[in-house]
Amino acid sequence: MSKLTILVVEDDPAIRRGLTDSLEFSGYRVIECGDGLEADRILQGADLDLVLLDVVLPGKNGFEILPQLRRARPRLPVIMVTARGAEEDRIKGLKGGADDYVVKPFSSSELLARVEAVLRRSAERPTDVSALSDGDRKVDFERREVCCSAAEPRQLSETEVGILRYLATSNGRAVAREELLQRVWGIDPRGVETRTVDMHIARLREKLRDGDCQIKMLVTVRSKGYMLGDGVEIVRS
Repeated sequence: MSKLTILVVEDDPAIRRGLTDSLEFSGYRVIECGDGLEADRILQGADLDLVLLDVVLPGKNGFEILPQLRRARPRLPVIMVTARGAEEDRIKGLKGGADDYVVKPFSSSELLARVEAVLRRSAERPTDVSALSDGDRKVDFERREVCCSAAEPRQLSETEVGILRYLATSNGRAVAREELLQRVWGIDPRGVETRTVDMHIARLREKLRDGDCQIKMLVTVRSKGYMLGDGVEIVRS
């Protein structure tokens, strides 16, 4: 299964190592660098899901990188990481387009919680995902149908499309049943006991089946929830 990739831009080697270790231990793939110019180079081509961006950097500081990043990759989540705690610096970072702002020193649990929260919010943003593809089989979100080579197109319900679209926007991480209830159904999951999500997933898997061959588009991650299968292509409009 593919992992979410986070770019850590931090000039202090010890702090950078600590951030990288915490993120990798939590299941993320990490790219790291220690100066602004190198960060610019990586941002031009790397496939990233989030950036942890220090403010004080050699070559080019975080406040210089941020507006350029926002123009080039407006959907990429950014968390500013800095020792500067002044209110004006936080406001400058947030107004410049940062999704969150963490002030050193901070605990690894706090940072991971912020990373997860920003990734959840970014998954809710408008998306240009139009379809999912696995070989010669395709799920068309606009037509709301599954097209397989050896079968007639199968219609999907609006909720089934909503599940797949949300998993696509959250690609690389397992989405809990409670999160799907909240984001797809609009139900507060607290205190709710229901198998609605499981039943919809079961029906989806039947519709994704082509004879004896089932598209491995939906994967159950034990004790965590559901995610797209490895190798599923996300088609953007």
